[in-house]
Amino acid sequence: MSVPETTVAPRVLPEGIALPVSARARCIRCRMRADFCICPWLPTFDLATRVVVVMHHKEQIKSSATAPLALSCLTNRSLLVHGLQDAPLDLTGLHRPDRRLFLLFPSDDAAPLTRALVNEDSRPVTLVVPDGNWRQASTMRRRISGLDVALPVKLPLGDKTRWGLRFEHRDDGLATFEAIARALGILESKTVQTRMEAVFDLMVKTSRAARGR
Repeated sequence: MSVPETTVAPRVLPEGIALPVSARARCIRCRMRADFCICPWLPTFDLATRVVVVMHHKEQIKSSATAPLALSCLTNRSLLVHGLQDAPLDLTGLHRPDRRLFLLFPSDDAAPLTRALVNEDSRPVTLVVPDGNWRQASTMRRRISGLDVALPVKLPLGDKTRWGLRFEHRDDGLATFEAIARALGILESKTVQTRMEAVFDLMVKTSRAARGR
């Protein structure tokens, strides 16, 4: 995937309708500032793996949240919000006999996500990805109905995060986008991972440019 050094483009809606550039407006797909929209460079993957991001409600308003951009590259995906008052999540409906349910979080009992684990069962995977800070993500498993019986999995040790717009407290900490890309590299193919990581690098580079860095 070829990506530019910097990206300045008009805001583009999914229907293809271009809107005038505004320094304050944000693209509804990539969530970048409208004059730095990167939608023309986003790939679309139609995968057997379904990615379900469970976002803590405090992440919704953060322009630095990376999960929505990752999901915008996927057709088989969902974004759910956790922590809203009087609107508890119930994910028991994700348990289906024709699919496996994985929860991506490096808990002590999590199994390493490897091709060997994937090949143990031919059914496609529904991958639930908590999105929030460490404390918020770590409590989702016990607070959300249906996640307690999902298989917890964790990524193998790899390169450190390339995310530089938030401070990372853990050496193995990753942006949610990076975690999704690496997981799909195991569940699907290295090609998917590489192309998604190219989008992530573009987003970081463009965000820095938008902030004058």
